[in-house]
Amino acid sequence: MSISVKEEKKVFGGRQIRYEHASRVLSCTMQFSVFLPPQAEQGSVPAVYWLSGLTCTDENFSSKAGAQRVAAELGLALIIPDTSPRGDDVPDDADGAYDFGKGAGFYVNATQAPWQQHYRMYDYIVEELPGLVEANLPVTEERAISGHSMGGHGALVIGLRNADRYASISAFSPIVHPIAVPWGKKAFSGYLGSDESTWRDYDATLLLAASEGKNVPPILIDQGDADNFLAEQLRTEFFVEANESVGAGAKVRMQPGYDHSYYFIATFIEDHLRFHASNLR
Repeated sequence: MSISVKEEKKVFGGRQIRYEHASRVLSCTMQFSVFLPPQAEQGSVPAVYWLSGLTCTDENFSSKAGAQRVAAELGLALIIPDTSPRGDDVPDDADGAYDFGKGAGFYVNATQAPWQQHYRMYDYIVEELPGLVEANLPVTEERAISGHSMGGHGALVIGLRNADRYASISAFSPIVHPIAVPWGKKAFSGYLGSDESTWRDYDATLLLAASEGKNVPPILIDQGDADNFLAEQLRTEFFVEANESVGAGAKVRMQPGYDHSYYFIATFIEDHLRFHASNLR
């Protein structure tokens, strides 16, 4: 399948590009953003896939995180998808809520009507988007995955379930135990239905707890202790307990005074990109 350029800017010697394509998996037209470092002019480069959080599009990370400078130095492509299917034919939350529907795909494959036709973000991120990127751009099959909040949830789940596809996983302020918090319960009951046994495949804490003896990629998590969502929605302590119980070796850093914003991401994104670069080589 083909992709078309919607916008292109030069930055730190590389190219920040926004693409559009017809998605077979999501049954709609999708946009995604890519940073290609200057090294991509000479040959294919490895990629970090970034998954954004609730209400975001593919442009939040590229315009706010300040990641291109370090990615250019390290020779990393940044692949930044949207957070949900889009378009007039795509259903949305009836009340216009920010935490369900458009902008809130939660990186699952929906099974319930009317969401199942379009809301298949898990398959889109794992299969369709990498296939498009690697077929059309100077990007190798060496991948790492990262994300923020809802996207941190997506990065952890996708990385843990596909350890052979990702060299490393990282997350900022991730929803680590969605089946136990309001955001996750709302999204999963809507997209997946009332049978909570079907939710378990999309819960990073449960996946990590069941990972003993399995291949787990290196994991880095940063969480601000001044994050106003920490106590109710993020619940980092559950992931820490699972990590310790199975000896998975994930590094979870509580950062004093930092909140849930992109200022937090901008502060520590260099650490995350260097972490991924060290595992992609």
